[in-house]
Amino acid sequence: MKKTIMMSAFCAGLAYGDVAQLLDADKRTFDNSKYIPDISLIADIAYVSHSIDSDELPHLELPGIAHGLLGEHTHGDSHHATYNANQGFNLNYAELVLSSSVDPYFSMDGTFHFSENGVEVEEAYATTTALGNGLRLRGGKLLSNFGRLNSQHHHYWDFNDMPLVYEGFLGMHGINELGAQLQWTAPTSNYLMAGFEVLQGENEQMFGNASVFSDNQEEPVVEGTKAPSLFVGYLKSSFDIENTTIFGGVSYAQGDSLLDHSDDEDEPHVFKGESKLFGADLTVLHAFDSYSSIKWQTEYLKRKMTGYDYNATNGIEIDDGSTTQDGLYTQLVYKIDNSWQMGVRYDTILDNGNAEHQDGLDKYSAMIEYHTSEFARFRLQYNYNKALFNDEGERENLHSIIFSANIAIGAHAAHAF
Repeated sequence: MKKTIMMSAFCAGLAYGDVAQLLDADKRTFDNSKYIPDISLIADIAYVSHSIDSDELPHLELPGIAHGLLGEHTHGDSHHATYNANQGFNLNYAELVLSSSVDPYFSMDGTFHFSENGVEVEEAYATTTALGNGLRLRGGKLLSNFGRLNSQHHHYWDFNDMPLVYEGFLGMHGINELGAQLQWTAPTSNYLMAGFEVLQGENEQMFGNASVFSDNQEEPVVEGTKAPSLFVGYLKSSFDIENTTIFGGVSYAQGDSLLDHSDDEDEPHVFKGESKLFGADLTVLHAFDSYSSIKWQTEYLKRKMTGYDYNATNGIEIDDGSTTQDGLYTQLVYKIDNSWQMGVRYDTILDNGNAEHQDGLDKYSAMIEYHTSEFARFRLQYNYNKALFNDEGERENLHSIIFSANIAIGAHAAHAF
């Protein structure tokens, strides 16, 4: 490269000093260290003890809402393992994060989950704020900013598992989709942000658009719809009152639903229709000093699914599959100092659209956590889940103890409040 620049410069009749400046500019332009992204690796390992045998866990269901929330299970052609799925030791994931500026206009982030079942691209997106006027545009695979919890990675949660209402309505991964996101931050003294997202629409529990095929058939049993088919909007705001920060928002998602339940043991079927999801969240954080605080966080979700159930083999309409369901979680976390924190959480399904199994769909959690530094966290959590039923329709009270270690190395960007 130097020889090429010198030959070109001398042919152009430049002085030696001008050539030296060109060489310096070339060195600055191609300084590789400026193009190396921030890299971090986060490992989450847990020891789990359930009061119910591992073979029975995948058969438990949240009646009228979801099955397979616990344990390893197969859904269609995919093999799923929820976090902390097995008795004994679990490698939940090793998360590799890459993040860097691309140029003055774009940045890029990627989050990759490595597990014993394979590798998953959790997020891979480019972001620009070059539009100005408080606008930010993001495109790729991303966690939707719907609600409070959905956009947070697992290692940032205050508890080891997702609340019942989130996992029941949206699945373990939440709304994690290919698509585009546009956000606008208002030029106000208090934080005010509005966002809109156009997403592919492939959520395993609520949204979908792919055709469903039966064995050995070329034509679909139930024909899919056109993608992208999921649209999300939200409004979020926060303000401070002395040492207290109040953050809240409302969210709305609407999209096609084409859900393959052909593996259901009771009645294999396919649901096709339209779904709407409403969310409201509130977080209140009071800081006692630089290291001690108390945080209350709660979210309410309500979904309405309108459509029909079809036979998974011949595509004949079975019944009206429409339902309206809602639930919430509320949690309180006390950060004692820079090393210790503890918390409690209450989950409940208020209405599951099933009159037979509607009362007492509750879950109680308590945790205590120790940090050796910001890069290492050790958490002991106890769950009492009385919202699950077995294949015979009998309630199964599940007690769980989870001890997890979350260790990080490398440069990892700070999380938003």
